[in-house]
Amino acid sequence: MPVTFSQFAAGVRDETAFAVLAIAKRLKAAGKKVIELEIGDSPFPSTPAAKQAGHDAITGDQSHYAPSLGLPEMRTAGAEYIRREHGVDAKPENVVVGPGAKIFELVFCEAFVDPGDDVLIFSPYFPTYIPNIQRRNARIWTSDLKQSNAFRPEPAEVERFLKTAPRPKAIFLNSPHNPTGGIAEKSDLTAIADLIRGRDIAVLSDEPYDQMVWQGRHHSILAQPGMMEQCVAAYTFSKSYSMSGWRVGFAVSAKPIIDQMGRLLNTSLSCVSPIAQLAAAAALTKDHAARAEQMSAFRTKLQTLVAGLNTIDGFHCLEPKSTFYAFPSVAPVCDRLQITSHGLALYLLEGADDAQGVACLGGECFGPAGGGFLRFSCAEPDDQLRAAVEFVRKAITLDDRVARYLEANPQHRLAEPYAA
Repeated sequence: MPVTFSQFAAGVRDETAFAVLAIAKRLKAAGKKVIELEIGDSPFPSTPAAKQAGHDAITGDQSHYAPSLGLPEMRTAGAEYIRREHGVDAKPENVVVGPGAKIFELVFCEAFVDPGDDVLIFSPYFPTYIPNIQRRNARIWTSDLKQSNAFRPEPAEVERFLKTAPRPKAIFLNSPHNPTGGIAEKSDLTAIADLIRGRDIAVLSDEPYDQMVWQGRHHSILAQPGMMEQCVAAYTFSKSYSMSGWRVGFAVSAKPIIDQMGRLLNTSLSCVSPIAQLAAAAALTKDHAARAEQMSAFRTKLQTLVAGLNTIDGFHCLEPKSTFYAFPSVAPVCDRLQITSHGLALYLLEGADDAQGVACLGGECFGPAGGGFLRFSCAEPDDQLRAAVEFVRKAITLDDRVARYLEANPQHRLAEPYAA
């Protein structure tokens, strides 16, 4: 008799971006030409000081255990970065290092959330928020971000959560926002901080795209008065320094919270590779110019992609204020073709053409509020971005191919129109 999985494990699903990535790689291995705009990875090499420091760490035999909270060099570099870039009075004792930023979703929930507590997230949401909250058997409350409000979190929704939820305990904020490219304005964060200050409410401020703000500047709720004691802000090197494969990130909070997170990491992961940490510290201290060059290239690529998508009939894409994602509304197209936006994304990859395809993500991958949208990464050469636009433009006119795809995949048939 096989051993059964726990109820939690049996219900966990892969992050959809990686599932679509696997399909794209399988099709490419079979000879199909696929333009990959599904995964949130950088097309650029890791920044030069990071690579050199990683090489030096390997040759210097920096390949043994490190403190669970992180190497002193990395914690110091992280604190200096937060002071310099975001005006937060952080010290090394306010920094803990992890293998990327995603781990801090899990550790945050372990630190603050008990079974039966209520947690607010804004939808569309990064998909791994859900299983990390479910690990704690907590209740999930959602607030929909709206294109008409530039996908900004609404303080009134936080107030509603605080007044309505039986046991409000935590809030997940993500700004700059994946998948929409929206940002929380300073006034939004001030209002949210005023609502929760002094209450037993913890905030995870997920900020991996802090260097990818194209309009205005990045603001962190961590900078609001008193929020260091109630907030954990998480950062990664995957986007700003093109270091996704190094698996390193860090979080910033008050020392008692950081020490507690260090204990949780100690009992689960031991430590982060010192090689990756030394590379990351070098990126923070020496790679400002390389980072700025890559960020400028990202912005240009995103503008190219958004401008092209907005020429497609039935697509409406705001110019993203941040990130490297375009998040167009495609509801009129889906309504006409009677296909979900997730189904439309898979049709573009699998069904629109036998020899070619475009990989992107349906908005439903980020929760129900994403229905009727697609997410495109701009992590391909510019000529491929333009080719992808033209492929999509033609593919949505092929009604017979859409019908055949839906006949073979009826789970993607749209039951109710998206458009009002």
